[in-house]
Amino acid sequence: MDWKRAAAILYGDWGTSKAYVIGLAFAVTGYASFWLIAAMCVLTALVGLNYMVICRLYPDGGGVYASVRHRSEVISIVGAFLLIADYLVTAAISALSGFQYLGVPHPEKFAAAAILIIGLLNLLGPKHTGGLAFLISVPTAIVVVVLGLFSLPHLGTAFGHLQPLHGGFWQNWTGFVGIVLALSGVEAIANATGVMRLDPGSTDAQPSVRKTSTPAILMVMVEVCVFTALLGLAMHALGGLQTVNGDVNAPGAQGVRDYMLRYMGEVFVGGALGPALGHLFGIIVSIVFALLLLSATNTAIVDLIAIQFLMARDREMPSLFQRLNKWGVPSYGMLLATIVPMLLVVLVKDMAGLADLYAVGVVGAIATNLGATATDRKLSIKPWERTLMFATFIVMAAIEMSLLIDKPNARYFAVTILAVGLILRGLAQERRMKKEKPAVAPITPTVQTPPIPSGEAGSVAPIGGESILCAIRGTGRTLDFALREARETGHRLYLLFVREQPFMTEQDSKRKWQEDPEASTIFAEAKERTGAGHLSPLFCYAVSPSAAETIVDVAATLGASRLILGAPKRNALLNLLRGNVIREVSNSLPEEIDLLVYA
Repeated sequence: MDWKRAAAILYGDWGTSKAYVIGLAFAVTGYASFWLIAAMCVLTALVGLNYMVICRLYPDGGGVYASVRHRSEVISIVGAFLLIADYLVTAAISALSGFQYLGVPHPEKFAAAAILIIGLLNLLGPKHTGGLAFLISVPTAIVVVVLGLFSLPHLGTAFGHLQPLHGGFWQNWTGFVGIVLALSGVEAIANATGVMRLDPGSTDAQPSVRKTSTPAILMVMVEVCVFTALLGLAMHALGGLQTVNGDVNAPGAQGVRDYMLRYMGEVFVGGALGPALGHLFGIIVSIVFALLLLSATNTAIVDLIAIQFLMARDREMPSLFQRLNKWGVPSYGMLLATIVPMLLVVLVKDMAGLADLYAVGVVGAIATNLGATATDRKLSIKPWERTLMFATFIVMAAIEMSLLIDKPNARYFAVTILAVGLILRGLAQERRMKKEKPAVAPITPTVQTPPIPSGEAGSVAPIGGESILCAIRGTGRTLDFALREARETGHRLYLLFVREQPFMTEQDSKRKWQEDPEASTIFAEAKERTGAGHLSPLFCYAVSPSAAETIVDVAATLGASRLILGAPKRNALLNLLRGNVIREVSNSLPEEIDLLVYA
């Protein structure tokens, strides 16, 4: 993708911050909220500058999971699960805020339905939803600029209403920490460097995406910082705003905290062009920001699916999270990325409540990435860049500690996601260890055919010349096809029967095919079908927790030139639960072995 599409992805997250941060800030400190908003804009700029460096250093993926992994797998996994916690809340908070801008009754129900629809659309593949951010970002930017222009005449009044921060440092620090939202988009951009357009003169062997990532981050960073600060200041021109039980009421309008930009549009445009046009502009603001927020929901779901797939591929999560449907989407990852945000938005129902859950994940992930990168002496970073990055890391780490101390709900949520993630990782590691432990689950099959002396039990050496391996589960047409191929080509045929069972004992690994009635019946039938004067097939038998892995191992061990599999006849439910053996074999089979699927 080019820099414009990369910027649209980032804007779908960063650009939404002004939609709800401004109102939340006023609910915290009233007419002194501009100072907190300005501080948040400075922090956003610092994070943006540092991630320009990270995207330059990691053109194949600079998100916390990828960039930290070469230094510490454990730290990268912790950072990844913190990011997952953030994406879950991002999807929920964006959807809820979008429907609150539309002013519908029970917005949490509409938000949950929208999350479900977006998740189902993602089952069809990202191409059906990937262009949404780009299409929505342009009209949103136009609406923001127009609102900013109508706000300019009111800045004098805003300065008159502006108050200094009250209370001590820790009270104001707590307020600042509470509005640090919508930073996760920068991690999405860093993760996407691997699919960005390469710079002129760079190659896949030595990639560089600096001319794509840098302008994308810079353009969005400038827009977000300038217009969030401008609109945050202009909000102070609104007279009569009152904070009541954590919400904000305005003259003639109740609960404007969560749709402050719409109210500002109605007031500022209505004052200049008349109430009718002001009301119309408020509707336009609502629709545009609702669509942008739903786009942010989609981006969060896509990122959730992607990071689960990457971790499953690296065997840090159970392998079912990398199983793809026919459109190339990990179905289990989509279910998790959809169901959890739906539950959050239905159970919490409130923007302030979701905001309490939000920042621990993203701040922790960004702090981890910045700290690991800044202290990596092997990376080519200029001294001032390293210093700035480490200083930003200190600030982000301090914010993370404050969030963990002052926001127990956020702490419990992040710790829960981290604990569940580590349990899933433990299960994946345990399964891998069981497969790799030789005393429990050896993959070496028994090969036996009485008429051939070289085919004694335990032998896996080919007779000589090319050979064919056919994995069978019955005596159907696949067996006939394999026997016919062996006769026509003159190649040695091996018939493999795998008894798949999840849990293995040492006795299972030593079992012979003569002890398995089903395998004995199939092999006896195969021997009878072998024509007179033709070489009898060799019989291979194995007990294994993974049929696909065993098939690949046996094919490679035998040096087979061709592997024959029958098309699966299992029903759709079993296929979903157990996976597709053909796909798994195809992904792992050495290139020199041809795969034939007989259907």
